[in-house]
Amino acid sequence: MSPDQTPRRHFHVELDTLQERLLAMAGLVETLITNASQAVLDRDPTVAEFAKREDHRVDELEVEIDHRVVELLALQQPMATDLRQIIATNKLSNDLERMGDHAVNIANAARRLSEATFLPNIRELAEMIQITREMVSDSLGAYVTRNVGTARMVCLTDDKVDDLRRSMYRILVTHMLEDPKLITGALELLLISQNLERIADLATNVAEDVVFLVEGRNIKHGSDRGPALPSGGSGA
Repeated sequence: MSPDQTPRRHFHVELDTLQERLLAMAGLVETLITNASQAVLDRDPTVAEFAKREDHRVDELEVEIDHRVVELLALQQPMATDLRQIIATNKLSNDLERMGDHAVNIANAARRLSEATFLPNIRELAEMIQITREMVSDSLGAYVTRNVGTARMVCLTDDKVDDLRRSMYRILVTHMLEDPKLITGALELLLISQNLERIADLATNVAEDVVFLVEGRNIKHGSDRGPALPSGGSGA
């Protein structure tokens, strides 16, 4: 290998390691969300401690990814596609860390909910949990496969979660007005629905970042204007 090829090889080894750490973080967060949301449906108080431990691992990975991103940007000066990948990785890492925090909130609320007066079954809750899980899974899958079509579908699905949260709000307020004994449990479910909505918003962010990574196009806030950024290799 010639001397001028060595830095480039080192760059791509570091880039691969960065992606490995991100995927490890994504796996932890997806499991955390699944377990926390299932705890709500099962009224399981035991998941909160597990969620706290797993979230600590997620935080550690975010710190490591941030460090690796800074090193790659400062020492390798990547351009075009490689630069977009590093930027997207950094943004995804931040979104995943926030998803983990919301999952911990859900797990803690599930623990408190298990001690509250039992509420009537709310169909919207199970539907909201299912759609949110699917959005997280699909957005992360779209990142791995660079599937822009799936990413755009995730963005469109976010409105369903918003509608379900509003519907849950109306139902829970009605329950609280009709039976004050249900107030504690209803407030926990409101908190859970808000955290689910935020996870869905963050999954949408991930999906938008996939489009940015693949096409160099910013579609945030409904925007899909302007030319795509140029593709190309690294400047390393």
